[in-house]
Amino acid sequence: MKNKTVIITGASKGIGLACATLFYEQGANVALLDISPDKSGINDERWFYTACDVSKNNEVQHAIQNTHQKFGRIDFLINNAGIQRYGNVTDTAEDEWDLVMNVNLKSQYLCAKHAIPFMQQQGSGVVINVSSVQAFVSQQNVAAYTTAKTALLGLTRSIAVDYAPNIRCVAVCPGTIDTPMLRDSIALSPDPAAVMQECIDMHPVHRIGKPEEVAELIYFLCSDKASFITGQAFRIDGGLGITIAGSKKDS
Repeated sequence: MKNKTVIITGASKGIGLACATLFYEQGANVALLDISPDKSGINDERWFYTACDVSKNNEVQHAIQNTHQKFGRIDFLINNAGIQRYGNVTDTAEDEWDLVMNVNLKSQYLCAKHAIPFMQQQGSGVVINVSSVQAFVSQQNVAAYTTAKTALLGLTRSIAVDYAPNIRCVAVCPGTIDTPMLRDSIALSPDPAAVMQECIDMHPVHRIGKPEEVAELIYFLCSDKASFITGQAFRIDGGLGITIAGSKKDS
């Protein structure tokens, strides 16, 4: 990854920060885009933080242009920024629906829109769209979230087709991952410990995932070892959703 540049959205925590740390350790230039401040403590020319609301076109355009100006190239875009909101279609307010769509879907379109031209200039690039296992299965009361994450699979295919053969696009679909977003969501429950145990139990591997595990998959998909992979969605979900509802192991 030496002399290569990766842009990561939602990079100040969770999966985004795990990706940023891994790519940095492997020698890449890392551009972090987030509305939250960078608290990593890393002070290096290869570590470049920009405060950016990735749902706003002008901010995305300036952040990506500044990244290219600083490092001279953009090799990888990891569209990771996302939020979770709860509600079904009848009780989700319109502004809440729009917020989820803007952060979880529009932002990935905007970042690709402004990063891909630089990839075209250099003749290669990889776009990773972080979707969710909920693009395949869904829990109750996540109408906006699961809709946005499912739409990302279509965006992934479209980018893969439109910019082949030199630019690849792949979706990564995590299950339950131990991130600040998960912890914040669980904290809304009257019994957070019970909800966490439910999260653990619903995965056949009997645990939730780590951000670093998702980062390793993303790193592989960006590498030359994955050069024959494009337009696909990869679930990294501990087997979530593959069992028949209500089935349990014999005691």
